[in-house]
Amino acid sequence: MISVFDYGAGNLQSVQNTLGAIGAEYELIRDAAAIRNAGKLILPGVGHYGQIARALTDMGVREAFIERIHAGVPFLGICLGLQVLFPTSEEAPGEAGLGIFAGTVKRFQGDARIPHMGWNGLTRRKESRLLEGTGKSPFVYFANSYYCPVLDETAATCEYIVPFTAVLESGNICGVQFHPEKSGPLGLHIVRNFVETVC
Repeated sequence: MISVFDYGAGNLQSVQNTLGAIGAEYELIRDAAAIRNAGKLILPGVGHYGQIARALTDMGVREAFIERIHAGVPFLGICLGLQVLFPTSEEAPGEAGLGIFAGTVKRFQGDARIPHMGWNGLTRRKESRLLEGTGKSPFVYFANSYYCPVLDETAATCEYIVPFTAVLESGNICGVQFHPEKSGPLGLHIVRNFVETVC
């Protein structure tokens, strides 16, 4: 069973549609007890880093997420769900993320249009279970003004003004900056890979 966390602002319907399209059983959850009982966790996110960071505290689920991620429960963070794995963001300097990985989420700076909006290609850096079977240079859909740094755990990057983490994988932890639920058949394939191969 896939547990999708609803903090009040995630792109839930699109994620639900994606899981339904691949035949995955899922439930929406909103509390720490459900997180601690989850077999696999998806944290979708759209909007503002401060909103999701505050929700983790206000809903009393911050420690439950950290506990279950460190315990090895498969986790997929989408967009803000990836960014909140980092301790802080320039979007909301006073708000704390989960701090699973080191580094700061930064805002794009440059002459290009911000936000980074639309289809862009991925550059692989290492083997990736999420990207298995997606071809050499898959194109996916982005909508982000802020980006995560490139780490040893970065499985694929995208370049928009600067290279940034587009896919992160470390054991049971996965995160994508793009929106698989808006990336057509390839996005369905990536979510299926998480459901079927990340354990």
